[in-house]
Amino acid sequence: MTRHPLRQIIESCDHAITTKNYDALMEYYAEDAALVVKPGMTVKGKENIRSAFIAISDYFQDQLTVEQGEMQVIEGGDNALVIMETVLRFPDDQGGITEISRRATYVFRLESDGRWRCTIDNSYGTSLLDTANSSQ
Repeated sequence: MTRHPLRQIIESCDHAITTKNYDALMEYYAEDAALVVKPGMTVKGKENIRSAFIAISDYFQDQLTVEQGEMQVIEGGDNALVIMETVLRFPDDQGGITEISRRATYVFRLESDGRWRCTIDNSYGTSLLDTANSSQ
């Protein structure tokens, strides 16, 4: 089975996040994109997303690494829903490394120039429902 082109795009985004290459990262986002920064906090627009990624990197002492695991892509029209395992690694308070695995959801749109661009970036996936339920 052939790998979906979105896998390469997401791997490129992960590399850009890990290496703090925010210019390259923003090439993969639509102008009207939204990013879930954390449960209860979403930012919209490329400039706000760029600023959020810089703040996230600062929070993790510029040592956040991001990798992807299993992936499913569901296409409909000019959109694709990506359901994917996302693995985050970052330093902990004891000088070690913490690893967290999430089941992320992303939405990409095929633009008129033939390129896929992310319109919704939700690394928390459906776990956002857990957070919403606990606050009710």
